[in-house]
Amino acid sequence: MAPYRAPRRDMAFVIHDLLRATDHYRQMPVFAEIDAGLLDQTIDGATRFAETVIAPLNAIGDEQGCRLVNGQVQTPTGFADAYRQYVHGGWPTLGCSTAHGGQGFPALAHTAIVELLCGANQSWTMFPILSHGVYKIVSQHASPALQAAWLPAIVDGTATTTMLLTEAHCGSDLGLLRSTASPAPERDLPDTPAYRLRGSKIFISSADHDWTDNIVHMVLARLPDAPPGVRGISLFLVPKRLPDGTVNGLTVTHVEHKMGLRGSATCSVTLDGAVGWLVGQPHQGLAAMFILMNEARLNVGVQAIAVAQGAYDAALAYARERLQMRPSSGARRPDLPADPIIHHADVRRMLLTQKARIEGGRMLGYWMSLCSDLESHHPDETERRDAADLLALLTPVTKAFLSDKAFDDANLALQVLGGHGYLRDHGIEQRVRDVRIAQIYEGTNGVQARDLLGRKILGDGGAKLGKLMRRIRDFLATQARVEAMAPFTRPVAALADQYEQTLRDIVAAQSRHRDASDAAAHDMLQALGHLCFGYLFAQAAALALPKADAPDPFHASKLETARHYLTQLLPQADAHLAAARSAAIAPVALDEARLFG
Repeated sequence: MAPYRAPRRDMAFVIHDLLRATDHYRQMPVFAEIDAGLLDQTIDGATRFAETVIAPLNAIGDEQGCRLVNGQVQTPTGFADAYRQYVHGGWPTLGCSTAHGGQGFPALAHTAIVELLCGANQSWTMFPILSHGVYKIVSQHASPALQAAWLPAIVDGTATTTMLLTEAHCGSDLGLLRSTASPAPERDLPDTPAYRLRGSKIFISSADHDWTDNIVHMVLARLPDAPPGVRGISLFLVPKRLPDGTVNGLTVTHVEHKMGLRGSATCSVTLDGAVGWLVGQPHQGLAAMFILMNEARLNVGVQAIAVAQGAYDAALAYARERLQMRPSSGARRPDLPADPIIHHADVRRMLLTQKARIEGGRMLGYWMSLCSDLESHHPDETERRDAADLLALLTPVTKAFLSDKAFDDANLALQVLGGHGYLRDHGIEQRVRDVRIAQIYEGTNGVQARDLLGRKILGDGGAKLGKLMRRIRDFLATQARVEAMAPFTRPVAALADQYEQTLRDIVAAQSRHRDASDAAAHDMLQALGHLCFGYLFAQAAALALPKADAPDPFHASKLETARHYLTQLLPQADAHLAAARSAAIAPVALDEARLFG
């Protein structure tokens, strides 16, 4: 397997040049001490940990997997020791408030580190990745007594965390869940009622391991007086071990045998009178859990591009070395018996496509993390509200569009190697298997599409989308007199117009049959993903143009990557918009038997 090498140069370009992150942080007192040097120093430290500690464990985790032995999960060789180094380095505390013993870094730094860890070893990273979201839930919604009992262990990493949502009979439709919670007053904490939980959960990442003595589970269940549906869901904190050290009534019954992420323990769990404490208000648990779920969805998009980056790096290295045939235009290396395949047009197409979509995904994922920081900490209310609206609108796009493209890119990387890619030697087939889950968990991409079009766009009459479109058009206006920017801005402007016209067509179709938006949702999400990438690449091109002739080829490469995206990949949005208009008036209106026989 090719060694993992972090894409630090491009990460720095996005953070410092494209997003001008530290300029934003200067306006937020909570991040007053976060400057470019401190950000880079921190990310460089995470790079060393990712490249030298957990990356060498990636293939080992895939080969060994996780096992359930005498009721406890055993993780692959080296995984637990790597986590001890992670905790010793203070990494779990990074994004937590200094008021709770954390380091107070912004979400953008956390996202960059998530990319590094997932690129190095996605299976290992599945164990600690939810802790920051759980920290936010507990610090914002739990009682003071519950915070005092559990925040220290969550912050310093002596306890890992999970979320227990899914049940065998319901996946994304959480309104159907059956797990129950009955009062256990003997376990009450001050102003914090205790309950005994019963039920079964499936597909629980990191539900057990041999890393720490305790695990904090965030569990959705129903109180005895709960109304039906999602309005009757409450949230509970359920530890593996109770404060007195006794084992709680939560049992891992099975470790799933999966297509990928074999080094990650995905478990079935039974709650048999497990003690838990109510987090937040009764029957309002889903709203609190969405803090974690939305952060997880953003993380999934970043995870996906991180895995695709590793596959692309391996494909690029192979293409530079593999000798095969000559290009039609003639030999590029006449001193060799054949040319490296990187000189063949189709190989370049595949490599440039991967590079463009990975870099576009990084720009979008990091931008959303900056929006999260602005929403939470900017002193101006209008800035906070605008950032919140952009984040809400584009979270489903970040999760779904990035994971769709990352899976395609991992497959393209495998294709570059041909038959050798299908073998395990280069590690690309593992990355294809590992990244496939990103399109499924944290809400399938079809669910994300329905959320985007039905709730985030049509649900507010297009107000959030309007803010995005104004931002795009304002940038295009600043570039209108720069002749060299026309090839980068005109396609984006045209697509923005087409997207809004298609939306009007769907609204008209919706008045005739109510399923029109659901039928068009997938293609509208894909087209909006392309529009966001086009907008971001146009900004990148504006930054790269003045430096394109410098001896350092980075900016010239960025410019050509932007050109490839805007000329070769952005036109795919036209097909998606055509499909959306057609879908809005077509198959779901037909009888099932007529459709499927």
